[in-house]
Amino acid sequence: MQRNPYNKNKQEAFQAAQQGFENAQGLFETIVSDSASYGHQLKHLKNEVNEAYQQIENALEVASETQRAQLERFQNDLKQIVTEVNDFQ
Repeated sequence: MQRNPYNKNKQEAFQAAQQGFENAQGLFETIVSDSASYGHQLKHLKNEVNEAYQQIENALEVASETQRAQLERFQNDLKQIVTEVNDFQ
């Protein structure tokens, strides 16, 4: 039995959003505010966060209810990262 391509796209979109979130979160956790390359790291983090937001938005368009709840948690966690980064500056 072939899987419904819609469900496959839904899962792929969710996985991309999850990966984007994890990338942004991981980068945030590695930034050291007094590092010589902090400015570069911060720019990279902002790019990762923006990309993760976009992937989450895309995934929300096709998400199941279970996925939607997780995606919304990702969004909230990203907002927290942005808040903490802004507090550093």
